[in-house]
Amino acid sequence: MLENQKQITDIIRHAIACERDAVGNLLGLVTDDMAVAVEKILHGKGRVIVTGIGKSANIGTKIVSTFNSTGTPAIFMHAADAIHGDLGIIQPHDIVICLSKSGQTPEIKVLIPLIRNFGNLLIAMVGNKDSFLAREADLVIDCTVEHEACPNNLAPTASTTAQLVMGDALAIALLECRGFSPKDFAKYHPGGSLGKQLYLRTKDLSCQNEKPQVGPLDPVKKVIIEISSKRLGAAAVIDQDRLVGIITDGDLRRMLLNDLSIDTTLAKDIMTPDPKCVQEDDMAVKALELMRQNNITQAIVLDNQGRYAGFVHLHDLLKEGIL
Repeated sequence: MLENQKQITDIIRHAIACERDAVGNLLGLVTDDMAVAVEKILHGKGRVIVTGIGKSANIGTKIVSTFNSTGTPAIFMHAADAIHGDLGIIQPHDIVICLSKSGQTPEIKVLIPLIRNFGNLLIAMVGNKDSFLAREADLVIDCTVEHEACPNNLAPTASTTAQLVMGDALAIALLECRGFSPKDFAKYHPGGSLGKQLYLRTKDLSCQNEKPQVGPLDPVKKVIIEISSKRLGAAAVIDQDRLVGIITDGDLRRMLLNDLSIDTTLAKDIMTPDPKCVQEDDMAVKALELMRQNNITQAIVLDNQGRYAGFVHLHDLLKEGIL
């Protein structure tokens, strides 16, 4: 039994270091087979079928998710289920990637000859180059690790991390070879905050808000009413269709601190000229960056002709889950 926190933290550091070293050693295991695998998948007419069993199966499902989200159609097929009917998933032009640390498990030994009979290209992602799987595969991606993070060298830890890293490397190579762009990425990630960062524009938010505005010669009383009624904490100052400034709640507070008269002060006396603006076609995340950089909670949106088009507020970004 462990008696103190230092022993526990030492074990944690050792486990992390073990997996770090395992990942570092992968650089020396990259061969032409991996490059050929990328080319075959890139120019293939079918999908990628990823299979495995146990912890390798769990890693396989993540690799499939990464492939699908970066433009490579992929399906996961559990090795145990495959030999009980799921082999029908594999179509003639599909490429099969089989994950296994040992390459010798009974399910893998049964499955591989069946895949070979189908004639599909077989890629082994394996931790034992002398295994049955490695010998039978057309291409081998070596995921050998010297030792698991487990002190008994039993629980798959460093070996599954190595598989995950090699799977990510394949996906990134395919992504770059395809010239996969942020717009393509947004196509496959329309939901959640990540997708919204990639497709939501400032005009999509500003169109839902009021458009508070005053003239430079309007009295402060009118400014207060405009800001209060439109509930954005600010109003644009417009002179003959031209944006000349902004008045915020903060400007009103500073006016009171400076003992300016509400009855005689005009909008132009308290406005901030050259306000922070974004274009209506800018991504909403750009508005967020502008607010962070300038410690403000709203930005003015301009249309393609540079005219005042509305406001985007920090609350809009919060509501959409971008922040």
